[in-house]
Amino acid sequence: PPSSTSRRDRMPDSAVAPSACTTIEEVGSTGVGALTLGFLALAVTTVVMVAKAANADAERRKYYFCNTFIAGVATFAYFAMLSGQGWTAIAGCRQFFYARYVDWSITTPLIILELGLIAGAEPASIAAAIGADVVMVFSGYMGAVSVVTTVKWFWFLIGIGVFVPVLYTLAVTFRESAVSKGSEIADVYGKVAWLTIVLWIVYPLIWLFSEGFASFSVSFEVCAYALVDILSKAVLGFMVMSAHDILGEGGSQSREYV
Repeated sequence: PPSSTSRRDRMPDSAVAPSACTTIEEVGSTGVGALTLGFLALAVTTVVMVAKAANADAERRKYYFCNTFIAGVATFAYFAMLSGQGWTAIAGCRQFFYARYVDWSITTPLIILELGLIAGAEPASIAAAIGADVVMVFSGYMGAVSVVTTVKWFWFLIGIGVFVPVLYTLAVTFRESAVSKGSEIADVYGKVAWLTIVLWIVYPLIWLFSEGFASFSVSFEVCAYALVDILSKAVLGFMVMSAHDILGEGGSQSREYV
């Protein structure tokens, strides 16, 4: 494989490391394997969700559409990273995949939308949670590319500050709406929501020791993010799919005469 120096020489000016860097720490073979696994898992999920959406009624189709674009956008992001695209060098001479932030800026709002639809939450609550989530992702990106340490941690604190109301919305506000729709919906919502909440808490922890303190190697960072991405997108999609009958009860009578 090409050395870090030769790889850097081929990158555009916007992607070169700080002038003090002679080499860039890039993802290794283990990280490439994780990117490959992530790409394949999310691509398969996308295909399955497209097929399910094509055969579903309107009530169920909205969930499959959400899962299609959640997994689909992530698939393209992983393809970009696997192809050596969507990255730049940041302070500390580390390879930084900004493609995943483009992914998160689209997929995490869609996950919130899907959870809100399952719970039957108020549109205003869904919109507020999505707005806070977008600010959170933007803050994480700005913190990661910051050169000044104090600025980096200022952005991190902003991100955590808006992350808390997102968690509250998922754990309390949406949950209350789900309970009002009956025990079956509440049970389905509880499973997918808590999977999401736990995994989303892991993201800033990875950030802390990767983009933050740079304690993790780039390959370990990539492996950690890939694992959480697969669980929070692919596994989430199949969990929602397994609740097909419960989520589609609203349209079941019309299906009986088709």
